[in-house]
Amino acid sequence: MKVKNKQFLVASSLLFVFLAAAIGCSKKSTSGVQPVNPVTPVTPVKTDVSMWLTTPDRQSLLQKQNISLLFGTTTNQNPTINVDTTQTYQSIDGFGFALTGGSATLINQLPTAQQGPLLTELFGTDSTSIGISYLRISIGASDLSASDFTYDDVTDGTGTDLGLKNFSISAEQTDLIPILKKILAINPSIKIIATPWTAPSWMKSNNSFSQGSLDTAYYNVYAQYFVKYIQAMQQQGITITAITPQNEPLNANNNPSMVMQPNEEDNFVKNNLGPAFANAGLTTKIIVYDHNADRTDYPLTILADQAAYQYVDGSAFHLYAGDISALTPVHTAYPTKNLYFTEIYTASTGSFSGDLAWHLNNIIIGATRNWCKNVIEWNLASDPNFGPHTSGGCSTCQGALTIGSFISRNVSYYIIAHASKFVRPGAVRIASDANTNLPNVAFKNPDGSKVLIVLNNTTSAQAFNIGFNSKIVSNTLAAGAVASYKW
Repeated sequence: MKVKNKQFLVASSLLFVFLAAAIGCSKKSTSGVQPVNPVTPVTPVKTDVSMWLTTPDRQSLLQKQNISLLFGTTTNQNPTINVDTTQTYQSIDGFGFALTGGSATLINQLPTAQQGPLLTELFGTDSTSIGISYLRISIGASDLSASDFTYDDVTDGTGTDLGLKNFSISAEQTDLIPILKKILAINPSIKIIATPWTAPSWMKSNNSFSQGSLDTAYYNVYAQYFVKYIQAMQQQGITITAITPQNEPLNANNNPSMVMQPNEEDNFVKNNLGPAFANAGLTTKIIVYDHNADRTDYPLTILADQAAYQYVDGSAFHLYAGDISALTPVHTAYPTKNLYFTEIYTASTGSFSGDLAWHLNNIIIGATRNWCKNVIEWNLASDPNFGPHTSGGCSTCQGALTIGSFISRNVSYYIIAHASKFVRPGAVRIASDANTNLPNVAFKNPDGSKVLIVLNNTTSAQAFNIGFNSKIVSNTLAAGAVASYKW
């Protein structure tokens, strides 16, 4: 009897497993998930030039084109963009984004299964990555942090901390530092520029996170604040490549913010910040200004002062006002001092096609043709409501990524990727023919490969040639499209 019951139980169990499997298969087949159709592999065509394309209708998004682009001697009537490696200009440090406090929070909150592949996609250098090579971070809060803070806030609002005994970067231990460490594990040589939106309130004329200016009585203390910051980050294994003394020093209408006039920044650099770095043995670069191209008199004032000049690596620019062409006269006046492009945002109110064309023309092409060693767009990531941001901070700044219930890649992702993926640190800009309809810029990488980035800035398709070493290759770009060519 016991044997029969055991056999019955085994048979019943097998029947149950069979029925459960059948029901499971039935559920799977009605869940809306369709069987994956086999993909016919694309046979690569023979080509001398590889091409990646983004179109304004988003039908192609940094998509590699399987077309044959062979250099030859056949002539045609199309305009030719000649590329000449014998004429070289500035070296390139990299391309990237601001890793704002909000960006770091959003990325750090992702599950490991999402976060790891995303960081590899952003900072890796394989065929599926975009190779970001330069980051901008804030010293303390920026307006795209969840709240105001510095690294030495006096809680009662009336005291001071002249010895910086309360200095701490612990506020960054939650999100920013962990994400930076993961990025450095992927790209140990990534460059980082850091900038404050404000000094601690107790050092300011108005004792506030917003507006006001740095009280001259605290210039020395504030210089030591920078030294302690760079040393504290170094202790975390994070090297700060460069700093600017103040983000947008002529913009009081932000939170946080601090006004620093040209003569004030000049005095701070030559009398306090420069000597403090030298005495501490820091090699972190000091880059002045960090604001719009309409006020090139600001960095020129500082560079004209020999006492400040010795400490200054160069000048940084944004482009919310002015014209990018204004940067070349700054280079001409001080050719041994470097130029950097450190911020421009894409707005939630903009369009993909309009932003793609404007930013390629003015920033990727315009800034580098006007001597900038890098290009950094504004925030790397935002949530679906364009946060986090401070009260009064930017509420329309769209990240390169939107991180919500899923991750979407926005226009600035592709703007930067068209350069960062192909133009590697240590590349040099080389000569290429200027063309109003087809704005372009060319580079030669350390491995000898050449890159040409071309925008069709017209409303109709444009056929053209790329000329190199007395041969040409022909291609056509749709209206508003951008392509990166590599050979």
